[in-house]
Amino acid sequence: MDKSDVTLERMRTFVRVAERGSLSAVARELGVGQSTVTRQLRELEEAVGVPLISRTTRRVTPTEEGARYYTDSVQILRLVEQAGDEARVTRGAPAGTIRISCTAAIGVLHVSRLIFAFQDRYPGIAIDLSLTDERIDLVREGVDIALRLGPLSDSSMRLRALGHSRRLMVAAPDYLARRGRPVAPQDLSGHDGIRMSNVAGSDTLALLGPDGARHAVPFGGRLRVDHGLAAREALVAGRGIAPAHRWLVDDLLRTDRLEAILPAYALPSVPLSLLIVPERAGIARVRLLVDFLAAEIGAIPGVAPL
Repeated sequence: MDKSDVTLERMRTFVRVAERGSLSAVARELGVGQSTVTRQLRELEEAVGVPLISRTTRRVTPTEEGARYYTDSVQILRLVEQAGDEARVTRGAPAGTIRISCTAAIGVLHVSRLIFAFQDRYPGIAIDLSLTDERIDLVREGVDIALRLGPLSDSSMRLRALGHSRRLMVAAPDYLARRGRPVAPQDLSGHDGIRMSNVAGSDTLALLGPDGARHAVPFGGRLRVDHGLAAREALVAGRGIAPAHRWLVDDLLRTDRLEAILPAYALPSVPLSLLIVPERAGIARVRLLVDFLAAEIGAIPGVAPL
């Protein structure tokens, strides 16, 4: 083989193997057999003349030469994709696939509708929407952008702040009829709380009173869940009181299936942000979706855009 055998297909396969560290995972992602992935890697190594991947029984990792080749390959593939993307845009027809990861509950209830509207505007763009509350490695999972609630610490990603999500204390009318309505923060200690097990510090509520005083209230209960939609169902079923994002319960409040409690006491709002893989930020279709979400995020109940 010679350098002409360094194809974009083989380069893409190598890049994903280097990122995922697994031949079988890349084979599943590409929809091919593992033997095809192995063959493409072998052919690429023969073409460049050096080993690019070190294989062990548990994982594959780039060699020293492979690590350098990976960095250059990512840049080459980005430029190739960006060139094609820009050429399509000049014809007024942006196309291609965008992979987006989104916090699960807000994705199901609201972001999916924004995605539908985006695709109606740009019918040539395909969306691969992954809903998860896990803080995944975007590069490893092949994701372009991620919509996240809460503070973020991944400094390797580009961050675009979208706004803040307002929260409030809520409960079902039948629960309040049985157990009584709290009128002050300290009253919460005698109630059943519905807590999020994947939110740090959910055993304490921080409330800001109408006089500006801060109240730290212990918050317990028999039920903990790790998904916002499960908390929503528990609230409707009258299982207790919970702090909830407005977007999670807005329809239930409007139809009186839930009621706001302690309305004079405010919960801290939560940042809503987009994480963007730097190598994907220049792709036209990715820019279009980022700008669209930033412009439309205020349509989600309780989200205050910047």
